[in-house]
Amino acid sequence: MINIKENEKLSILNHSCAHLLAQAVKHLYPKALFWVGPVIEDGFYYDIDLGDITLTEEDLPAIEKEMKKIAKDGKRIIRQEISKEEALEKFKNDPYKLDLINRMDEESTIISCYTQGDFTDLCRGPHVESVKLLKYFKLLKVSGAYWKGDAKNHMLQRIYGICFETEEDLNNYLQELEEAKERDHRKLGKDLGIFMTSDLVGKGLPMYLPNGYIIWEELENYIKGKEKKLGYKHVLTPPLGNVELYKTSGHWDHYKDNMFPKMEVEGEEFVLRPMNCPHHMMIYGNEIHSYRDLPIRIGEIARDCRFEASGALKGIERARTFCQNDAHLFVTDEQIESEFKLVVNLILEVYKELGITNYRFELSLRDPLDKVKYYPDDDMWNNAENTLRQVLNDIGLDYVEKIGEAAFYGPKLDVQVKPAVGNEYTLSTCQLDFCLPMRFNLNYIAKDGTKKTPVVLHRAIFGSLDRFIAYYIEETKGILPLWLSPIQLNIIPVNNEYHLEYSNKIYNLLKEENIRVNLDDRNEKLGYKMRESVLKKIPYAIIIGNKEVEDETISFRHLGTEETKTLKIDEFIKLIKDEIKNKVR
Repeated sequence: MINIKENEKLSILNHSCAHLLAQAVKHLYPKALFWVGPVIEDGFYYDIDLGDITLTEEDLPAIEKEMKKIAKDGKRIIRQEISKEEALEKFKNDPYKLDLINRMDEESTIISCYTQGDFTDLCRGPHVESVKLLKYFKLLKVSGAYWKGDAKNHMLQRIYGICFETEEDLNNYLQELEEAKERDHRKLGKDLGIFMTSDLVGKGLPMYLPNGYIIWEELENYIKGKEKKLGYKHVLTPPLGNVELYKTSGHWDHYKDNMFPKMEVEGEEFVLRPMNCPHHMMIYGNEIHSYRDLPIRIGEIARDCRFEASGALKGIERARTFCQNDAHLFVTDEQIESEFKLVVNLILEVYKELGITNYRFELSLRDPLDKVKYYPDDDMWNNAENTLRQVLNDIGLDYVEKIGEAAFYGPKLDVQVKPAVGNEYTLSTCQLDFCLPMRFNLNYIAKDGTKKTPVVLHRAIFGSLDRFIAYYIEETKGILPLWLSPIQLNIIPVNNEYHLEYSNKIYNLLKEENIRVNLDDRNEKLGYKMRESVLKKIPYAIIIGNKEVEDETISFRHLGTEETKTLKIDEFIKLIKDEIKNKVR
């Protein structure tokens, strides 16, 4: 899909359409107040305070109708520059605009506003010349959004929309949106029985159903198998910790707003853990280590909890509880480059095997002017950032640098993926950390007999298993490779009276080979059962009729094809087992 922000014409068009939206809302809801209405990658939005009125998707057509009425009227859009004093007077009854104005630097800021007919709003611009140029737009959805993005503030209502220059472009975009809906992991998750949510359990707390847990287990075994070959030792740690643990690590000062509230039990204060590094630091510190022991690679599929705003929750892609494919590598200074290369190579190997191609690398660095977010040690930061930069250059990776995106304790390499649905996000990460080992007083006995502090690489290949599953089923439209499919084979007898006994024999043989197989013995027509097998996205449908019973063969059809093939039972089992073993896509 097109990135509106990167197209100057479309950016101006969508910015202007945001004002058109606000004007229409003001006509329909005279008491409405407005916060901000920026252009985003996929259109625009406006945050609105409507008091006790709650909008739904059903309200959007009426707003669109009013927008078209205003556009048809054809008023010019006029820019005006005013002083801060004039702006304060003009918007004196609007607390949201007053907040914006009062945060402006009076000497260096030109305060501009735009007027179209009976509506005036603060804005830097630019805009189109007239509202009559805003013809091809669509309001897409409405959601909640905290004022200034802060969960401590009250909730506003956010209306999203999109605007194009031609009707054809708009229709093409809406068609792409419809196709994206079919990929949405929340829809596929429901259709394929992968996960469920319940407000009674709690928002942002998904539950994996049997089909989903099979996918989970396969991915867990897959990545842990690769880690074990690389010398990782896996551990199991509790999903909560004493507040003092996070004060020692520094997370309490930098991250407590993202944690669930602390709990007091028998005089101790605990929190649900938002990350696993403090626990792994304690495991390393449990023994005395020599330089000969390093690198030490501690891995865990670990349950974490973070308080996400309800408006940001999205199925298993963004939830309040998730499991990270986490590991912490304790290394000497001399081992940083080789271990970092191993991590990058593991990422590349996994992506290749799973067919992930649309990704890029970002080197996330601190903002040296931010003295609050980042651990205050310039030498440490310069050393860490230069080390990562050098390693990436040596490996020959293409990457972009992102100032202000580092963790509070060190720089990191993020792998950004562009999913089939929605905006780009981070899937894999590797972070360099000189800070936490010092805070936990970790050390090892160096070759010269002195104590030295190890360096830690924090890394996650899948990121969280939850987000990876969401990403992967959207990429594949739920058509998973055989080794990952919850049900790998579906046996369909043509007629239960004549073919069920042989079908049961095949079913039991396949179960003995640890192949996940279903026997559809319902008294339904063959065509109906075949269509259902396709809808459930089962990789292979096995059709058992008279000829298969007589010849003791298996006839099968691969998902996505109309061709039916026939093999002897042992040949078919070998075919399936080879495809599973080789992780054929």
